[in-house]
Amino acid sequence: MSGQVLPCNPKEIGSLFLFEKLAPEQLGRLCSEGRVELFQPGQVYTEGDPATCFFVMVEGTVVLSRRVGHDDVEVSRTSQRGVYAGAMQAYLGDRVRQVYNNSMRVTEPTRFFVLPSDTFAEVMSEWFPMAVHLLEGLFFGAKSTQAAIGQRERLLALGSLSAGLTHELNNPAAAAVRATATLRERVAKMRHKLAVIAEGPFSRDALASLIEIQERTAERVAKAPALSPLEASDREDTLTDWLEDHGIDHGWQLAPTFVQAGLDVDWLEQVAAAVDAEILPGAVGWLNYTVETELLMNEIDDSTTRISHLVDAAKQYSQLDRAPYRVVDVHELLDSTLLMLSGKIGSRIQVVKEYDRTLPQVPGYPAELNQVWTNLIDNAVCAMNGAGGEGTLTVRTALDHERVLVEFRDTGPGVPPEIRSRIFDPFFTTKPVGQGTGLGLDISWRIVVNKHHGTLQVESVPGDTRFQVLLPLTAEVPDEVPDEVPAEMSAPTPEEAA
Repeated sequence: MSGQVLPCNPKEIGSLFLFEKLAPEQLGRLCSEGRVELFQPGQVYTEGDPATCFFVMVEGTVVLSRRVGHDDVEVSRTSQRGVYAGAMQAYLGDRVRQVYNNSMRVTEPTRFFVLPSDTFAEVMSEWFPMAVHLLEGLFFGAKSTQAAIGQRERLLALGSLSAGLTHELNNPAAAAVRATATLRERVAKMRHKLAVIAEGPFSRDALASLIEIQERTAERVAKAPALSPLEASDREDTLTDWLEDHGIDHGWQLAPTFVQAGLDVDWLEQVAAAVDAEILPGAVGWLNYTVETELLMNEIDDSTTRISHLVDAAKQYSQLDRAPYRVVDVHELLDSTLLMLSGKIGSRIQVVKEYDRTLPQVPGYPAELNQVWTNLIDNAVCAMNGAGGEGTLTVRTALDHERVLVEFRDTGPGVPPEIRSRIFDPFFTTKPVGQGTGLGLDISWRIVVNKHHGTLQVESVPGDTRFQVLLPLTAEVPDEVPDEVPAEMSAPTPEEAA
């Protein structure tokens, strides 16, 4: 959109805080090579178009916005004279992509001083060579530092993954080792008991009946019902009384095993009916070993299954064998991340899942979304640890119009209002020295906004802080998206410019 060209008054241009220190001849050059334009309400330039001009507002009202998915999100609205936008990085030349990083429109007739980008680059280099070198060093140095620390941030995430996985694998692995050692002992005793039975006065029919009962016992163990502690205690007392009434020593030791296996008095009556009274204790003891071996094998099966699930969760978290961009179920990603971080979350923080399982899948980069979840969960845990180590982490999903909402809510002290606008800035952190790089939220913002065209926002009061990720339900299959530092829109106050 072009505006109406008006006369350029060097004195008026010099009254803007950006140019107030320039010499008269410098102001004269600006007016001769630039121009003043009057724009009627509407669009001035659009995000992504070639950055051909540098705009400084003389009077009026300007609105800056960023494209997020299919929506334009307003990020700044001001009537302050001297605010600037447009080709602010023209002095970097072809070393960066020269496009507008935002869209600008005006809501009333507004005058701008407009300087072509190549002229802006020339005067910057001629008038402020030292400043240009400093700005170039700051820009490219920040990018290099951010890339290096970003790699460090990824290594820290990998460390969290390794620590969480090691912690979670240790319990089922140790349980499997203990169960295997106990199983070896029980099988040895079973062999000994079988030898004793074989030497006893058992008839062929009695042995056949006993073996048949053994098979049915093993089947019953696999179908054992879950009992409440009170129900289990009552059954143990009943079985103990039955065993003692039938002359079986140490019935109180056998009863808990039988109850765990789902066996009752009716089952014991079937055993008593199948063998003679004098050999009943030996038969019950032998069947006890059968029950114990089945329970131990169940424990080993459960432990190894848990290990398998943990490995699957680690693969889901890291996405090592998956396409980098695909349609994903956010709940699978959240569950794998929570599992990987369970060791860091600890037992004093309660995790509450409020999932809307009816949500559709979303297109995205699953490995990078897992990194977002990791950063947000880690921040929530650190906030609650700093407030006593206890609290509740609530992970909620919901449908928000045409987007999927993923919300992380913690009961920590909250984000103070005075720093809330800075928490997504690179290298800004509230963590103690050595505990944070200040890039976790910046990386998360770039992943959500730049790569997924979503929104990342925060709402916070003491005791209720909510980081909300909004992801669009539809997206075109992208080309490779460069991981660039997002260029900010500049509109400093006179005090900041001074």
